[in-house]
Amino acid sequence: MSEERILVCDDDPQIRRALDLILREAGYEVLIASTAEQALDRAALAAPHLAIVDLLLPDQHGIELCEHLREWSEMPILVLSAIDDERTKIDALHRGADDYVTKPFGPGELVARVRAALRRAGRDPAEPRVEAGALVVDLARHAAWVNDEEVHLTPTEFALLRVLVLNRGLLLTHRQLLTEVWGHEYADAAPVLRTHIANLRN
Repeated sequence: MSEERILVCDDDPQIRRALDLILREAGYEVLIASTAEQALDRAALAAPHLAIVDLLLPDQHGIELCEHLREWSEMPILVLSAIDDERTKIDALHRGADDYVTKPFGPGELVARVRAALRRAGRDPAEPRVEAGALVVDLARHAAWVNDEEVHLTPTEFALLRVLVLNRGLLLTHRQLLTEVWGHEYADAAPVLRTHIANLRN
């Protein structure tokens, strides 16, 4: 079991049960809340390392909850909502959220986003050395080998490889990879990603 604690705040009991199962299977401790008030209480008592917040809560809008949490906590906040509106997403990100995932969601994508957010916050312990078949990646030394021969990579190529090996076994979208390696402004720059993926394969 990981030492990371994830706070989940959603008023839908089915979503709460699903998130509890998904996150526990991924190795996280899960704190459950169905209202903003409960979420604030649990956050104050248990000091979670990341929060997953729904927007349509019975006692307060989720964006307001993000603002309250952000007043005293630097933990990553991931909004999980059925509202797929660009203005709402931008508002949430401007007012405290670090990421925004729309429902329905894929378990693999959700766990990948949680891991990425924790890693950016310095909470997800990266493996110093990862082996996958003939590939060996030393994350601490920024070095990689294939069949015991060192592969010379640019900083960007290594950053992309790092994301891929840390999320091995999970399905990552082009947008996720672009955002993680290049930032949100490159989220739609698929040709950039294809070029670097081709370089890694070579």
